[in-house]
Amino acid sequence: MGKQHDITLKLNVVNKKIHLTIILVDCGIELIPKEIRDAPAVKNNFSQQIYSSQLLDNTLHHTAMKNLKNAERRGRPDITHLCLLNALGSPANKSGDLHLFFHTTHNRIFKINPEIRIARNYNRFKGLMAKLLIDGSIKVNGTYLISKVEGGLQKLINKYKSSEVSILSSKGELIRDIAQLFDIDSSKEKIIIIGGFQKGTFSDEILGLSKKLFSISKHSLDAWVVVSKIINFYEITHNIM
Repeated sequence: MGKQHDITLKLNVVNKKIHLTIILVDCGIELIPKEIRDAPAVKNNFSQQIYSSQLLDNTLHHTAMKNLKNAERRGRPDITHLCLLNALGSPANKSGDLHLFFHTTHNRIFKINPEIRIARNYNRFKGLMAKLLIDGSIKVNGTYLISKVEGGLQKLINKYKSSEVSILSSKGELIRDIAQLFDIDSSKEKIIIIGGFQKGTFSDEILGLSKKLFSISKHSLDAWVVVSKIINFYEITHNIM
């Protein structure tokens, strides 16, 4: 509004609700690799009794990570933490209209129960993620709060029989109207893929999931900002308050 590339927010409301599915991909969440566990930066903090100390974290382990492959995309659980906090606290999630998944750099996929209360404390979140990777799921009183999804990303997407998949990237087509993402006349489920990594670009495998590559800003945005904006666009078009 006012600038050529600003996104137009049309207040037309979708009559029939469709779910929004967000998949965070290539999230930097993994246990500390065995090849660096003897490094001083790791040994000084590592404990078999403390889950949070077993998760790779660039802030603590950057000197030990220098020789790891794709080090710039690893050890960033903070990005996923902020994305999940933004998504789970949204009206769309509270109304039951948001499906949320995250995919790690080691091709593990997890589904988030919308009722989960993710810890605000970062170290507690790291402990939860480490326990998840070790146990394969987080289950409380018979209910899965985080569950493992078998198969790859394409198999996950194929479960949505009638869906429209969009990948968000600063290299994508700059959208000028949110109807490009949330068409008010469409009845298809909306799947939005957002990168959960710090640097780099999507792999060919992920780019192959959709031909729709969009950007929502002329600026490079942090993943958690993108998550918030996408959910807000969805809430506007679906009149979710």
